[in-house]
Amino acid sequence: MKFKLALIGFGTVGQGLTEIMLSKKNYLKEQYNFDWQIVAVSDMLKGSVFSPAGLDAEQLLNLVKEGKQLTEYEGAGEFYTGWNALKTINESNADIVCELSYTDIKTGQPATDHCRAALNSGKHVVTSNKGPAALFYRELRNLAMVNNVKFMIEGTVMSGTPVINLARNELAGNEISAIRGILNGTTNYILTKMEEGMSYDAALKQAQELGYAEADPTADVEGFDALAKVTILANVLMGENLTPNDIPCKGISQITIDDINRAKAENKKWKLIGEVKKEAGKVKASVAPTMIDNSHPLAGVSGAVNAITFTTDLLGDVTITGAGAGKIETGFSILTDILEINRFYKE
Repeated sequence: MKFKLALIGFGTVGQGLTEIMLSKKNYLKEQYNFDWQIVAVSDMLKGSVFSPAGLDAEQLLNLVKEGKQLTEYEGAGEFYTGWNALKTINESNADIVCELSYTDIKTGQPATDHCRAALNSGKHVVTSNKGPAALFYRELRNLAMVNNVKFMIEGTVMSGTPVINLARNELAGNEISAIRGILNGTTNYILTKMEEGMSYDAALKQAQELGYAEADPTADVEGFDALAKVTILANVLMGENLTPNDIPCKGISQITIDDINRAKAENKKWKLIGEVKKEAGKVKASVAPTMIDNSHPLAGVSGAVNAITFTTDLLGDVTITGAGAGKIETGFSILTDILEINRFYKE
């Protein structure tokens, strides 16, 4: 089966996914019997194009790299331009919709409406967008089940580093009693630099210069990005139905050099920790700066790196460390979910 893909959003992640699929096209066919074609792309800034017979992926990449609109696409055969995202989702012949638009963690829109439309039209959804996953996971999961399709969200927590699929597949059979993680690379970078003697303000400025932090770093440093990810972990892996408003959240902006030195004196390090745990039959979640013993695997995670520890009944603590952001890394997370759908059809 050749999967037909519609990309809603063609920014960093969409281009990263396309580059990976092009470079590994033969490998994916040989190793996984996976074949693909992009039939539609819709982007709020770059325009849109749809061809039921498939689009030239290299031309799509070249257009955006040259600063051109997708409406300038040239090709033989039938193709359409100017469709908005919902028209593309509803009227294209895609099998899988890759929802890669911008994240609005407060409302989840417009990405949630994109996901609903795709699932209702019998199309699989793969997304790295935290908004729909954090705010409407249970609804969208149920909608996927009713329509016998998949709602896949691996990239929403630690980009291409496997978390959700790891817990569901490789850790299957274990009862997970707690999940603790460094889920935001920007804050981890700042705290690492503060351990090296930098002030908070200087470390933040350097993180911005390196592109780790936005001009407005609030979502990172006040813990809101980690909060969305903790919400997803609680709902997806612990079976809860929480919203970000249900979870206490504190960021790192009040951490001082004195705090850093106090932790050093106690053989500990400060980390912004997102946590979900079961206590007395209830699930509790939080995001807060926490002093971690130097002996814990999370204490050794430095720089703009993410890590997560699963506490299980059969294996004890299992920790995975890896990239939590990036063009290729997040593009890879979309590919892993697409390959999971491909396996679904092979079974």
